Amino acid sequence: MTRIWRNTPKDALLLGLSVAQFATTVWLAVRWDDASIPAQAGGTAALAVMTAYNIIVVSHLFAHVPWFTSDRLNAAVSVLNSANIGQSVQAYRLTHVRNHHRFNNDAPGVDGTTRDTTSTYRGGKDGEHAPLLRYALGGALESLLDRAREVSYVVRLWRVGPGESTLHALASRRESRRRSELRLIRADRAAHVLTPALLAVISWQWLLLSYLPAFFVALTMVNVQNYYRHYGADPGSRAADSVSHYGRLYNLLTFNDGFHQEHHLSPGMHWSKMPQVRERNWARLAAGPRIISPVPAMLGFLDRGRPLLHREAAGRAAGASGASGAAGASGGSVTEFGSAS
Repeated sequence: MTRIWRNTPKDALLLGLSVAQFATTVWLAVRWDDASIPAQAGGTAALAVMTAYNIIVVSHLFAHVPWFTSDRLNAAVSVLNSANIGQSVQAYRLTHVRNHHRFNNDAPGVDGTTRDTTSTYRGGKDGEHAPLLRYALGGALESLLDRAREVSYVVRLWRVGPGESTLHALASRRESRRRSELRLIRADRAAHVLTPALLAVISWQWLLLSYLPAFFVALTMVNVQNYYRHYGADPGSRAADSVSHYGRLYNLLTFNDGFHQEHHLSPGMHWSKMPQVRERNWARLAAGPRIISPVPAMLGFLDRGRPLLHREAAGRAAGASGASGAAGASGGSVTEFGSAS
């Protein structure tokens, strides 16, 4: 019998969530004109939460470890979830897997900027993270404008244009795979542009008053999540450059999304194996200070006692360059900051 699932049939749960979101989105658009104002507000809130959850959990996991052995089935999932999250899953896969997980939320270099295009330090000053509101709201607005530009790409049927240097740079160097990746971005774009356009035929009021506000809120939520996945971590340490949260309920509901430091150590590992990644790397993780948050990243602003390891690391680096003997006192802690629930 042909094997369908690349890793485990458990990924059917993620596929089910993808299909359910699409069906719910269509239902919300169809019911919009007849719904009461409270129902419309509730539907908009639900749409924002579903979109943010899909980006943070479903499409994120799929981007790292596609679910099927069949490339065609994986392409179909990419198109489906592109419609769900309002952007190309394949483009996200290139920028996230091949950029973020290569440079790991790096601090600014000698040129004053970061190599990770989503780094929380980009736009910050004096080695600090960018301000939260600028990162979250400004990033959401920039993403919204990018999606608006992609609507205009209909004139070239959503092909990746020669001026889209980032995508061309991140695409595979193997020609056949490169063509496949860029072709899938094109299909994804058509899906995420045409789906709301077709639903707007049913109710243009839904598009303007529900879909677009929910999409902006979802993008903001995603940026808050990414911000506190890295806030205070040490960008110079591969074992402490992100923040984990080990709450059992959260990780049950999010397919182990809280194991973010472990995910950084093994980004190609399936979500079901994140606890084993923690166990396998325990000695490395316990060898120095790192941050464990008592709350999920979306609520990271509540973690008031979080230490700022990036400042300590910068201080040690400055001390080492000025006086080599002054750096030793603060480098030997084996404390894991925060508390696991």
